[in-house]
Amino acid sequence: MSEYIEHDQSGVSVGLVKKQRFTFAQPPDELALESGATLGPITIAYETCGELNPDKSNAILICHALTGDAHVAGYHDADDPKPGWWDIMVGPGKGIDTDRYFVICTNILGSCMGSTGPCAYNPKTTDPYSLDFPVVTIGDMVNAQKALIDHLDIPFLHAVIGGSIGGMQVLEWCVRFPEMVKSAIPLATTIRHSALAIAFNEVARQAIMADPNWNNGKYYNGPRPDLGLAVARMIGHITYLSDDAMRLKFGRRLQDKSDFSFNFDADFQVESYLRHQGKKFVERFDANSFLYITKAADYFDLGREYGEGSDVDAFSDTLAKFLVMSFTSDWLYPTYQSREIVKALKKNGLDVSFCEIKAQWGHDAFLLPSDRMTTLIKGFLAHATD
Repeated sequence: MSEYIEHDQSGVSVGLVKKQRFTFAQPPDELALESGATLGPITIAYETCGELNPDKSNAILICHALTGDAHVAGYHDADDPKPGWWDIMVGPGKGIDTDRYFVICTNILGSCMGSTGPCAYNPKTTDPYSLDFPVVTIGDMVNAQKALIDHLDIPFLHAVIGGSIGGMQVLEWCVRFPEMVKSAIPLATTIRHSALAIAFNEVARQAIMADPNWNNGKYYNGPRPDLGLAVARMIGHITYLSDDAMRLKFGRRLQDKSDFSFNFDADFQVESYLRHQGKKFVERFDANSFLYITKAADYFDLGREYGEGSDVDAFSDTLAKFLVMSFTSDWLYPTYQSREIVKALKKNGLDVSFCEIKAQWGHDAFLLPSDRMTTLIKGFLAHATD
């Protein structure tokens, strides 16, 4: 384990971590995708924390959400201003204790954060794939993760954990590879997207595709669709918050002024905040990846894929022990959707714990500090194989 680094917000960090890469599916042994297409070679970026024990029984896979990456905890170098996206949860003595567990986090297939996606170079043309990249599913992402776990020679996972789209991957793992998953923690997620969630994703995609610089996805050698991607991020960011969160954080307070501008500047703090979030996002994310990942989330439907429409049947072969969590103010993936997961699992006689955590910050609550969430995860993992 690397040296510890102290930092103010979350105590002891795992320290310095390194992004690693695994490449597989070299032609002609390409990965078969659910669409019927094939893809290869494929590179998966990943990071690890902690140490794998001698019998390889302490591995935990963490799955990230839409715009996340493999950098779940720690720092890439001593000058990093921010740690990984779940540093509050992953580290020595934390909810996911790296003194006990070997933590793996991969960047999903289709992303732009180190794994193969539409911005990667197509070996058949030497240009970026753009829209020649095949549409991928949550199942395809999990198959790519499985290839990495096999490469690491890990026979099973002590737990698979993730929130939002990461939670979809957790459920997919449990259904697709039931013998490999001992326990699962899906957070703030769903068996399938509601019409509301699909609608928000579609508006965000249309914002990108309406940008004149999108150029049908072939923008890598010229101006990028930054405005469309920024608007897409603004739309998404609204769904991650809650009415209470916005009221408490912004209200109707003005931004650096005492009266209205009577033009279309950002008069309100909330307007300025959303514009800032959109501007930051385009500096690190790819517009085409946003299209592909949101489409994969919209296609996700365990009942349709595995149960001929029945959620109960979809989990009929599942073996894992579950801790399912929802958050009271999450209106993107509201609690009733987590209860549907719990109901389907219980009808299969599975060991399921469920907790709705009171939180005012909306869907993003699973990424924010919560003593209750930390205690529940830590306790569950300690007894997951009892």
